[in-house]
Amino acid sequence: MPRTGTSQLLRGMRRPQRPEQSRRPPLVRELLLVGALYFAYKLGRRVANGQFDDAYANAERVWDLERALFLPSEAWVQDMVLHSEALIRFINVYYATVHFPATVAFLIWMYWRRPGFYVWIRWVITWLTAGGLVLHLLVPLAPPRLFDRVDMIDTGIVYGPAVYDEPDPDSMANQFAAMPSLHVGWSVLVAVGLIVATRSRWRWLWLAHPLITVTAVVATAHHYWMDGLVACAILGAVVYFLRPPRRTPLPVEPEAAGRRGVSADGSPTATVPTTEVTDAHTAPEVGAARPGLAKERQELTGPDTELTPRDG
Repeated sequence: MPRTGTSQLLRGMRRPQRPEQSRRPPLVRELLLVGALYFAYKLGRRVANGQFDDAYANAERVWDLERALFLPSEAWVQDMVLHSEALIRFINVYYATVHFPATVAFLIWMYWRRPGFYVWIRWVITWLTAGGLVLHLLVPLAPPRLFDRVDMIDTGIVYGPAVYDEPDPDSMANQFAAMPSLHVGWSVLVAVGLIVATRSRWRWLWLAHPLITVTAVVATAHHYWMDGLVACAILGAVVYFLRPPRRTPLPVEPEAAGRRGVSADGSPTATVPTTEVTDAHTAPEVGAARPGLAKERQELTGPDTELTPRDG
């Protein structure tokens, strides 16, 4: 096939899309799906409410397990933070206002700017939340602020803003759904998703979000260390089975590949200079020596030739 024909054929071929350039799923369907999942989760938490006796018994087990694992006391973390009223107020506000809006903004940004990665994120957060809901039903847990043995205060009530009132079996907010901490799980997912889906050298700074979140949930006495560790374990299992999409490099046309020193699949290649013969009458015969080669060979091998470097 002529060279120009090959180029036109390659240009006409559909190039594979990168994950961030994939087609967005229908917006209305996504809104309905995410909304249904969220309300199912809230309903599940509501069903799990009221298991007070089991919640306090599980709190005893979690506290003893953490001490057996030599984890630092949550009360010690709270005491450190309470040395600065400005810090504890910042942490209270972060816990109360950042968690859900940040996750929603993350999903919107992924949908708009990285639709291929958005589909992966949507499934990961679905399974992570489903795993959390199962544990809310099976393992009700009294948080540290409601567990007298820990001797911690609800910093939201003391310094504001308050998130919860007194525990009530008929309340829509299940205060005993502490295991696992989806505050921690979702924040880690936000950081991991942005690190995987972007290429900025500053993208690792997103890890500050889960670090601040972990400090907030522990210092405010809303969660134990184990709540966050279990959430991370569930997230790790989900990501293991739902791998993120790979970035597919766009194909390079043969002409551009030759100029850039890369092959058509994007891998680097050695640049080999070639000469294209346009006149058949000037093309040398196969095996013919270059003109003047015999004379140069005779000068180099003649009897009077000395193999010494020439001056100049």
